[in-house]
Amino acid sequence: MKILVCLKQVPHQDARLDIDGAGTWIKEDGIKFEINSYDTFALEEALRIKDAGEAEVVVVSIGPDRVTQALRTALGMGADRAIHVKDAEIDGSDTLGIAKVLAAVAKEESPDLVLMGLMSDDGNASAVPPMMAELMGVPSATAVMKATPEGDGYRCERELEGGALEVVDLAKPCLIAVQSGLNQVRYASLKGIMAAKKKPMDTKSAGDLGLSGVVGAAGAKAQIEKIYAPVRGEGAEIIEGSTDEVVTQLVGKIKELGLL
Repeated sequence: MKILVCLKQVPHQDARLDIDGAGTWIKEDGIKFEINSYDTFALEEALRIKDAGEAEVVVVSIGPDRVTQALRTALGMGADRAIHVKDAEIDGSDTLGIAKVLAAVAKEESPDLVLMGLMSDDGNASAVPPMMAELMGVPSATAVMKATPEGDGYRCERELEGGALEVVDLAKPCLIAVQSGLNQVRYASLKGIMAAKKKPMDTKSAGDLGLSGVVGAAGAKAQIEKIYAPVRGEGAEIIEGSTDEVVTQLVGKIKELGLL
C-alpha cells in the first residue's frame, strides 16, 4: 500500500508577522517556519497505518529551498521518501493551481490513499483537498475526525456544524482531509532524524509535471490584491441592567445599525 501525504510549510505559530512592502503578503525573511498543524495529523495517521502493516509513506510539499526542512522533519518522523516541488514558475498559484500540482504528483505516484490537512494555517481556504480529489478522479472526504479501514476502503466520520457527524464510505484510491485532533502526533526521534539524511528526496519542477505555463500567477484566477491589519475601532459600549433590559437595549442597538 502506498500513502501520499501532502504537507505545507507555514510561518511558525509564534512568529511575528509583518506585511511586506508590496502589501500583498508577509515579510518572510527572519521568521521561523513549520509544518502546517492540520497536516501533522495527516502525517501521523499515515505513519500509524504504516506501523500497523506494510505501507510506504511518501510526503510531498511545494515551495522554496526552506521547504526541505519540513520534508526532512517528516522523514525523521518515519516517512519513507519525499518529493519537493520547487519552481519559481509555481509562485503565485491560487488554490486550483496548487491542487493541479499536487494532483499531478499523485497521478505519477498512484497512491492508494492521499492524506492531508483540512486547511492551511495561513490560508484557511479548505479548497485544495476537494479540488485535488476531483482532478485525480477519486472519492474524498473532508473534516474527517476518524478513518477506519472498511472492506476495500475507509469509513470516515466527518465533523459537521453543530457537533453532528456524517459517516462516509470511500473506496480506494481515495483522498481524506483530516481535522485537527484526529490523533496524538509523534515527535521525530534522534535516530529518525539521523536516518532521514539518507532517505531519498526528489525535486520536481512545473515542467516535470507537465504544468509549465498552466500554474503560477499567470494562470491564477484568484489573486491577492492587498492584505492589511484590521482597523482598530472605537471602544466597546457596555450594556447594563437586568436580562430583559439588556436584551431590549441590544435589540435596539442592532436595529440602529441596520443589522436586523
